[in-house]
Amino acid sequence: MNTTTVSGSAKPKPKSMMKKPRKKKSKIYFGTPVQNAIIRYNASIDKPHIQNKIYKEHIRFAFDKLAENLIHTFKFYYFDYPIEEVKHEVVAFMVMQMPKYQPDKGRAFSYFSVVGKNWLILHNNNNYKKMKIHDQLTVLDYKRNLNSETSLSENDEFNMEFVVQMLDYWDNNITNIFRRQKDINVADSVLELFRKRANIDNFNKKALYIMIREMTGSNTQHITRVINQMKNFYFSMLEEFQTDGKIDTANTGSIF
Repeated sequence: MNTTTVSGSAKPKPKSMMKKPRKKKSKIYFGTPVQNAIIRYNASIDKPHIQNKIYKEHIRFAFDKLAENLIHTFKFYYFDYPIEEVKHEVVAFMVMQMPKYQPDKGRAFSYFSVVGKNWLILHNNNNYKKMKIHDQLTVLDYKRNLNSETSLSENDEFNMEFVVQMLDYWDNNITNIFRRQKDINVADSVLELFRKRANIDNFNKKALYIMIREMTGSNTQHITRVINQMKNFYFSMLEEFQTDGKIDTANTGSIF
């Protein structure tokens, strides 16, 4: 007697046996290879052709992507020209800051994220109204009011020259006065606001603290501590400027 085996349709494999499609790993666009390329770029300062090659092959894409992400993540859309041009300017600024990067101070991604945000915060609106310089001299608790001492026009001229010399002093001495990198970053951000004073619309204390916090990642307590140190130098420089008509801006480490 012949036995006939009737073959049915193949049974489906249990779900546990089915191979799941692998998720594509997202490629890190600004990782260790880019950081190493930046280090090589800075080490080739006397070889521009090598720098150009390193930048084009290993850095340019990362800077371009970082600038694009910063613009859209933090919604820096208040510019009078196309976003693509804004991105190019951010990248150009990051390139200018490359020689300042120190690998022992932290990751390149973190450093250039702050650099890019710094530029965007300060340039987010080209239609900012110009503010009088003496307004900013008082905003970070620089409480002295010179209006009762001289005429308004004299104040403007006095304040303008004072700020120029004050910035010269800090440019020469900031790393003598502040030793920790995070303190230097806060102090430099405060000075950058002075440098960009004509482009900043809102000079109230809270708004400036927010800007400094965005630029440095520091908390309000840390920012206040650094500013209080700077105020001591500010008042001494103001007294020196009023007495001698100028500030000794040499690299002395201290004006006391």
